[in-house]
Amino acid sequence: MLFNSYEFIFVFLPVTFALFVLLGRTSRNLALGWLIVASLVFYAWWRPVNVPIIGISLLINYSLARAIQRLAARDQPSRWRTALLVIGLVFNVGFLGYFKYTTFVLSTVNDLAGTGFILQHIILPLGISFITFQKIAFLLDVHAGRVESFSLRDYLLFVLFFPQLIAGPIVHYREMMPQFHANPCRFDRHGLVVGLTLLCFGLFKKVVLADGMAAYVTPVYDLAVGGGRVSLFPGWLAAVGFSLQLYFDFSGYSDMAGGLARCFGVRLPLNFYSPFQASSIIDFWSRWHITLTRFLTAYLYNPLLLWLTRRRYARGLGGLMGHHSSPGAFLQLLAGPTLLTMFVSGLWHGAGYLFILWGLLHGLYLTINHAWRLVGPKLWSSKEAYARFMQPVGFALTFLAVVGAMVLFRSPNLQVAMNVYRGMLGIHGIELPPAVVTMLAAHGLAHVATVAVMSTKTFLQQEFWLLALLFIALMLPNTIQIMAQHDPVLGAKERPANTGLVLHSLVWNPTLPWAIGVALLAAAAVMRIGGPSEFLYWQF
Repeated sequence: MLFNSYEFIFVFLPVTFALFVLLGRTSRNLALGWLIVASLVFYAWWRPVNVPIIGISLLINYSLARAIQRLAARDQPSRWRTALLVIGLVFNVGFLGYFKYTTFVLSTVNDLAGTGFILQHIILPLGISFITFQKIAFLLDVHAGRVESFSLRDYLLFVLFFPQLIAGPIVHYREMMPQFHANPCRFDRHGLVVGLTLLCFGLFKKVVLADGMAAYVTPVYDLAVGGGRVSLFPGWLAAVGFSLQLYFDFSGYSDMAGGLARCFGVRLPLNFYSPFQASSIIDFWSRWHITLTRFLTAYLYNPLLLWLTRRRYARGLGGLMGHHSSPGAFLQLLAGPTLLTMFVSGLWHGAGYLFILWGLLHGLYLTINHAWRLVGPKLWSSKEAYARFMQPVGFALTFLAVVGAMVLFRSPNLQVAMNVYRGMLGIHGIELPPAVVTMLAAHGLAHVATVAVMSTKTFLQQEFWLLALLFIALMLPNTIQIMAQHDPVLGAKERPANTGLVLHSLVWNPTLPWAIGVALLAAAAVMRIGGPSEFLYWQF
């Protein structure tokens, strides 16, 4: 079951919320228990076999966490707790690896060694990557003493809470359970209004904006898959259009998740924050899929950096010291961990060479960005002059780098990606609608473009849609900024105020004009449900 479905909006959500409030008037325990039951129904709706598969993993992780906790309470040697932690990490990585990467590994072995391993279809449980990362974070937090007490009910509620179950955001136990423990499980009109508003914003972004863009992007990639040559305008549509489609799809789903949680008195962490307004690739990753970035930073990059730094100090070598860092320290302590972290990010997103290449490319972007920050400011007379130059230039370079890499993320194979890249470079020429070519010919420019199999109306529609989404992503404040003063998600108030280049004063309040506007967005989205739709992150 997806958030953008009639059965969820008109059946599951009203019933779940009504019973939550009714049970909450009698017992908080019953209300929270009902959330677990409802979440299991939500997860099992599409494929019931998902529940026992994930259930076994949850029980094993819970048992390991309890064992680690008991050993810590008895002041047993830390090596025993570490051994249990390693067992848990190996189990979770193996669990994810079996379901998500077995086919990829076997196909790779077949390609490289010429073997004939039979590739069998393995059922991929919904949201397995998100769930696995949450379980890993929980084990690490228990082992480090950041989680001191928990019950089976709390653990199940933490992992299975349906708003964040399938596609995140990736949450931590210590930021979620205090909210559940303090939750009165009663009807909260303000929380419900804030939650439903954010839900409507997200639904509109997903169903209208993202799926509307998909109608123009998908045919370009289908053409490339079929061997057709992608020309200039379709090439840029494929790159920029898919980047916008993915952003509005996933950020819309994150908004819906945050809005749903807010209805139940819980705030999920911020996950997107106008990433295409970033002026550097480092800034981009502080705005894009924020909870994944913080997970990889806290549980992979930072521990690896600390371990490597200690090794260098033990050998009498220096560490990272800002502008005074040696090339060796930079390569070993920053470039290496960054590339490894983004390799894991790419592999986490999908079992395929292009996902890995996408991750490594972003790792290279980040490494270059960090290196530039060490040497770049020295080339200008002042920090102000440097900032004036880098703001527009950094924005343009970041945007081009991101949309260029997104071609790898979307393409099924390298041949398709290269086809799109050739189109973006104009190698396959320029194709325009017949009316436009005729107009160019009348001005002696017939050689500029060839005739495309596309009407002028279709061409103008796709270009208009692309420009409209670019305007929203680049020029307007995001939904979290618009609603920030009502604290819709965790971390909203810590971020800067509206950063949109226009409509700075666009601030939501529970007023009649806003109610009418949001209702119109919701109506437009609901009428689009049931049409062609791609949920890009369900497999992760």
